[in-house]
Amino acid sequence: MAEGPAKRYAISDLLAVMARLRDKDDGCPWDVAQSFATIVPYTIEEAYEVAEAVAREDFAALKDELGDLLLQVVYHAQMAAEERRFDFADVVDIITQKMVRRHPHVFGDARRDEFLSQDVRGRIKSEERRERGDSLVGSRFDDVPMALPALMRAVKLQKRAAEVGFDWDSAAPVVAKIEEELGELRAAMSDGGERCGTKLGEELGDLLFAIANVARHLGFDPEAALRDANAKFVRRFGSVEAALAKEGRSAEDAALEEMDALWEDVKAKERRDD
Repeated sequence: MAEGPAKRYAISDLLAVMARLRDKDDGCPWDVAQSFATIVPYTIEEAYEVAEAVAREDFAALKDELGDLLLQVVYHAQMAAEERRFDFADVVDIITQKMVRRHPHVFGDARRDEFLSQDVRGRIKSEERRERGDSLVGSRFDDVPMALPALMRAVKLQKRAAEVGFDWDSAAPVVAKIEEELGELRAAMSDGGERCGTKLGEELGDLLFAIANVARHLGFDPEAALRDANAKFVRRFGSVEAALAKEGRSAEDAALEEMDALWEDVKAKERRDD
């Protein structure tokens, strides 16, 4: 007799699996021992693995990585339910409410062309913060997580400032700001005084902040752009190593001038292939 199709699990099954893993009597000792703090690093790691799968356009891997990321949400929700704080259904409810509220042009009476304005989107988020009481005390930046990657946090801070009009109208003056910050970095490099190291770090940070700002104005995610640059560097240097290996040598055996020449050859070949 032919076997039927394999069982397809649903979200209810995943929730039941996690509850069983966390059972203090019959669950997995490792899972039971975890806390919000110990699970967070895995949550961050899984989010980056999703981003990597997207960057590679590896959709088989993406399916798997999205499952791993969903498990992290279920894990946090299970621990919260055990402490009677909230459960997975609450997570689903609050994000659904937020999506409906933030898209009045789809679920309400707002016009689509009005919603596409940054002012309208910013106003919706500002109203949410006021309802939570965020803007009554402290800064509008208070709920931008410190744990975010620095470039990502810079963009979020810049977007918050833009909501109240503290922003340039285009990318051109931001590029000019980059040139200004680069000049200040050069000046700090030539200073050589006791405060040189501290000043260099400060000016370098200002330059990176300005670069993140121009990326935002151009519509690019600076984290994604830097990931692509990292991948390109790894690919090109790998080609340099491969060229040296054909001669029976390694990078340690080559002079800088040789590697520079090979690097330029790799870049030229990539341009021809494009």
